[in-house]
Amino acid sequence: MQFDSVQLETFVAVLDEGSFDAAARRLSVTPSAVSQRIKALESRLGQVVVMRGKPARATAAGEALLRLARQVALLELEAIAAVRGTIDAQRIPLAVNADSLNNWFLPAMLDLSRTHDARFLVHQEDEEHSAEYLRNGTVLAAVTADPRPVQGCRVVPLGKMRYLPLATPEYAERWLTGKPLPEALAAAPMVVFNEKDVLQHRLVRKVTRRKLDPPSHAIPASAPFHEAVRIGLGWGMIEDQVAGPELAAGRLVEVAPGKYIDVPLYWQHWKLESGVLDALTAAVLRAAKAGLRTVTQRTPSARSRSRP
Repeated sequence: MQFDSVQLETFVAVLDEGSFDAAARRLSVTPSAVSQRIKALESRLGQVVVMRGKPARATAAGEALLRLARQVALLELEAIAAVRGTIDAQRIPLAVNADSLNNWFLPAMLDLSRTHDARFLVHQEDEEHSAEYLRNGTVLAAVTADPRPVQGCRVVPLGKMRYLPLATPEYAERWLTGKPLPEALAAAPMVVFNEKDVLQHRLVRKVTRRKLDPPSHAIPASAPFHEAVRIGLGWGMIEDQVAGPELAAGRLVEVAPGKYIDVPLYWQHWKLESGVLDALTAAVLRAAKAGLRTVTQRTPSARSRSRP
């Protein structure tokens, strides 16, 4: 079976943009044309590939087709560029956790943009869950916490991020002084992002050797999360690079001195003979070398946080 390239392009646009109307604007056609192309594609396959909703999503059959469509689109652009001798704009969908975006990953994107006319579409997702974006064809590459490659992907170790349990001196005085630390942590309010953020709970278990559920405030954004810790709303796990100046100035202190959580990170991307993917991988490795700790020994398996 051969696929119609226009139908595949339209299919990808619908899923990237989240609706038929938005895809129509991207492709400079009418919503009716988009609908007709998707219906023709589904008729040819004999299966529904798009779940109509807000946003539009791929069905199980659509996920397999999406992987193919993205690979075809990328290789097609590179072939056209080679024939013409020019570099056309390339859409590069990625999945990256928020802490990486907040620390070391953006320089990799800038690095690639100097040599390729890339248009990045970044999906922000916890690294424990980002591999799913590779499986369903949403992205070409992802920062993950899983060293096991997704089928059809290559995996490269990047390094590790270190998180410290921090609070203001005033908070520590109020909640942690005068009682054993395990007992204090059972009652001391902490700051989390959402239900995927288990770093604080892992630190509590590391210190207390018990599975506890202290009171918590959910702050689902990077800057407000850090600010919540800085003003004393609760204690929280913050990347050591971000925390360095605050610790040096005495504005934050370690809740459990000498205790931390290391999160190993990996770069996974599809196995394609693609110049832009190779260049992106090289840029990511350079940025990781500059921004992450080197993995010199086995580190505890830990989940980082999702930052929607």
